[in-house]
Amino acid sequence: MKKRKIPVISERKRPRQARSERLVADILEAATRVLARDGARRFTTARVAEAAGVSVGSLYQYFPNKESILFRLQTEEWQQTGTLIETQLTDSTRPPLERLRSVVLTFFRSECDEAELRVALKDAAPLYRDAPETRDHRKEGRRRSLAFTRELLPSLSVQERAFVTDLIMTAMSAIGKTVSEEGHSRAEVDRLARATGDMFCAYLEQLAQRRPPV
Repeated sequence: MKKRKIPVISERKRPRQARSERLVADILEAATRVLARDGARRFTTARVAEAAGVSVGSLYQYFPNKESILFRLQTEEWQQTGTLIETQLTDSTRPPLERLRSVVLTFFRSECDEAELRVALKDAAPLYRDAPETRDHRKEGRRRSLAFTRELLPSLSVQERAFVTDLIMTAMSAIGKTVSEEGHSRAEVDRLARATGDMFCAYLEQLAQRRPPV
């Protein structure tokens, strides 16, 4: 069986001067336009370079291939959403379930903002899903969610908390993706997010009422 090739998605180098920083910014802005316009399947370094008004050679100074550009765009989206979620999940001034509802609302809104671009990024995910950097991101997101579940459900076993965490993360991702693809208004997105949050909270409240094993 042929081993699946793992793409190189690390950038060749980081810009150090203002002019090179501007060049990379132009490339990423152009990549965003090309991805939203043409989709993941027609996304190429040549199209990005043309849209940015630079040579392909200049682009290759920083990005070795189209996968590295797409992963950079995805990383920036992950970081923006992840920071918001981290802040909300760890806000000890608010009850845990209230925090969870806020996280679901934030996630749904982030999925639906610039929906065409986000759908295109999801379509591009198979290009770098097996890369170590992607696995590291998944591990960090799961670690954050497991810590929250441990705070909320301390009486559950490690295995049970892992199951609950994975179930909620999978459901939230799947529902958020579907909602983003259906073109709902902001009010409809918020309504769906709140209903999803209520569903998660009802499930967690039921688990919290379980008596710990004797």
